[in-house]
Amino acid sequence: MEGSGPKLGSPTNVSLAGGEGALGPLVYKAVSVCLVLGVCGVGVVGNVMVVLVVLTSRGMRTPTNCYLVSLAVADLMVLLAAGLPTVSESLAGTWIYGLAGCLGITYFQYLGINASSCSITAFTVERYIAICHPMKAQALCTLSRAKRIIALVWALTSLYCTLWFFLVDLSGSRGRRLECGYKVSRNLYLPIYLLDFALFFVTPLLLASVLYGLIGRVLFRSPALRQPSGPAEPWPARRRPEAGRGKAGRPGARRPVSSRKQVTKMLAVVVVLFALLWMPYRTLVLVNSFVRRPFLDRWFLLFCRLCVYANSAINPIIYSLMSRKFRLAFQKLCGCRTPTPEYSPKYLGSESAAQNSINHTGSYLIFHQKLPLMSNLFLPGIIQDESSKKNQLFTLRCHQSSKRKMERRVGERDGASILTLLSLLHL
Repeated sequence: MEGSGPKLGSPTNVSLAGGEGALGPLVYKAVSVCLVLGVCGVGVVGNVMVVLVVLTSRGMRTPTNCYLVSLAVADLMVLLAAGLPTVSESLAGTWIYGLAGCLGITYFQYLGINASSCSITAFTVERYIAICHPMKAQALCTLSRAKRIIALVWALTSLYCTLWFFLVDLSGSRGRRLECGYKVSRNLYLPIYLLDFALFFVTPLLLASVLYGLIGRVLFRSPALRQPSGPAEPWPARRRPEAGRGKAGRPGARRPVSSRKQVTKMLAVVVVLFALLWMPYRTLVLVNSFVRRPFLDRWFLLFCRLCVYANSAINPIIYSLMSRKFRLAFQKLCGCRTPTPEYSPKYLGSESAAQNSINHTGSYLIFHQKLPLMSNLFLPGIIQDESSKKNQLFTLRCHQSSKRKMERRVGERDGASILTLLSLLHL
């Protein structure tokens, strides 16, 4: 091994995948193993679900969701390459994966960290173009372009992270445990770390701050967002959607802006959490790289690592809380989404039975022409939010009232026809 540079958990550098806590007391081992396993387990399940719902649901395949899939894959890589080796090293008391494991785990650890940062930058730029330059977004914010950008991001970060193959090695003397640590000197490692810190932490956050500021100015200055929501629009007016199309204050104009605002808020929360949860670890390593007596309290180190793992685990929870589409997709993937009574197949069957019970008269033919419009009311894909659901139910009640009036008219007409026929027969 070249030189005697800083090793894993040494005063100069702090690694995500291990530390001197492995030789600490039993309480520290139990607490660290339980917390790391819990956070990593939730993160692995959540990020796998994000990948599955976007890949299996055709309606979820949007440019923004493609970047979120890239972020989920990067977070999975961080959790598996940084979190789980920490647990095994704490339990075994030594490095058990050999030299190949040391090189590979370190490479994938930093690849996941850098790819997640680039994915966040990519969907921030995509949101900026989509909201601030909607005309250009028609050509720039496409699914195929998003896939090419993601492929380029992973290719460049993979090439950049090959540098770590030359910076780590196994170390350990007689009677001591093996460690996967850094083999370069402090003077050589510090410029590399500062470059990594600037490219994949400071620059993305500065860019996100500027772009989300511009996005917020556009969204909150939109006339459609300043109009009061007001009561639901009556059914006759809703039958003429072209009358209110493109006018500020109408539900048709306000809903797309509100939807874009909600998506942007969700992505902004992801960026803020990325900054907050990475701040303790990045700051600790930066400070310890310059001071002579670094701060290496094992409980604080555990807190810094848990913040990093939590950053990779919390994003699916944010999607579920702030995105109705993701929430419904997660429920469908888990098989726990039950249809509401008004949209259930049983209810649709009863409606069909009621309609088929109408007499086959000329009035029924007139009513049957309106049946496709009523059947569209029950399509789950039409239901976008609670307000539209109420509007659909209101329209259904109007149709049902019209149907009852038609039935009464048919009955009166048939009764009059029967009386006329009897009088003719009597004559």
